Amino acid sequence: MVFIASIMNFRSDKLIIAIDGYSSCGKSTFAKAIARELSYLYIDSGAMYRAVTLFAIRNHFINGEKIKTGKLVGALDSINIDFKRNSNGKYETCLNGENIENEIREVKVSESVSNISTIKEVRLKLVHLQRNLAKNKGIVMDGRDIGTTVFPDADLKIFMTAEPEIRARRRFDELTAKGLHVEFREIMKNIEERDIKDSSRKISPLRKADDAIVLDNSYMTPEEQMVWFRELIKQLSG
Repeated sequence: MVFIASIMNFRSDKLIIAIDGYSSCGKSTFAKAIARELSYLYIDSGAMYRAVTLFAIRNHFINGEKIKTGKLVGALDSINIDFKRNSNGKYETCLNGENIENEIREVKVSESVSNISTIKEVRLKLVHLQRNLAKNKGIVMDGRDIGTTVFPDADLKIFMTAEPEIRARRRFDELTAKGLHVEFREIMKNIEERDIKDSSRKISPLRKADDAIVLDNSYMTPEEQMVWFRELIKQLSG
């Protein structure tokens, strides 16, 4: 693999690490932990699509399953998305300067984000933003098409998966911990629908890159995943 020769010097080589996988696999938690350990920039591409979805909801561009695509596309230039670390060291997603980290995790956004992500112009806009954010390398980015579309030449690619019910439980626990009232059945339905939409869309579908390394974290804690990652690096550099 092309990244093996330089894997020993992550901090100095400033590599691009792409983490893809299904929704609620803990991609963001894993990617953030790697970024902290390597002193890299973390970029949550899924949050960027959620930010656009929230923007569309707020501007009444979404009505059920129907999207006013023309109006949304016409407003894309007015959307700016970036990431900031708060006083606790946690990453927050900002839409035009506003912290929207909690709001983009709500069910109303989850129900529409897959449809928004199928719009060609939205994907082109966000891929452009993502590549700009990574121009200096030294980044960890997670999403669904990072290793296949955004950075097909990424130095390291990891594809994450987990059992659907476990993913639904994780999302349920995440939302209830934030004080939100949600139904587990509704979360499970959303997970299953997103799997189908993400894997079958015509533009940049969710799939494992040929050179990606699979991580099934169904029964792993975040700490165990980092042990796995360190062992992976050790093996690749050995």
